[in-house]
Amino acid sequence: MSKNAGLNAIEIKYLRLSVGLTPAQVAELSKATEEDVLAWEAGEKPVSGLAEKKLLEIDEIIEMQVLNTCDGIEELFKKEPKRRLSFVVYPTQAIYTQYNPEFLSSLPLTELYNTAAWRIKKECKLVLEVEVTLVPLDVEGYKAYREKEGFKESRESRAKWAATQL
Repeated sequence: MSKNAGLNAIEIKYLRLSVGLTPAQVAELSKATEEDVLAWEAGEKPVSGLAEKKLLEIDEIIEMQVLNTCDGIEELFKKEPKRRLSFVVYPTQAIYTQYNPEFLSSLPLTELYNTAAWRIKKECKLVLEVEVTLVPLDVEGYKAYREKEGFKESRESRAKWAATQL
């Protein structure tokens, strides 16, 4: 048997698209140029092993987050049946970075977090028959809600705010 031949041009392109990254972001992650990424995707150059490794790692991290989150939702709904949820997503990298320092090592880009949220939404609908709405964080609206309710900044406070947006 031969070794794994690696990803071909179409596979690398669709893997990039499936995690929601631009060619420039892949270039930055793989220490290459955007032109290199476009050449890999066009089949003009062999795909960088580092790029392939990074994209596959990111995809695996997102999938693990989806599985863990969906398992948690399933457990929660055994105790407290609901059929609607909301998840906060982040419109810019600055807002994502400010509110999610705990994810920066595993999902360093807002696009990756938002891709995970999108996949969770799809999985919840298909497997758990739960409707998930992705709610973009409105910083000023969220701050006003927190002040009104007397909440401190936390993931739980953002989730409660997002639920009010449905």
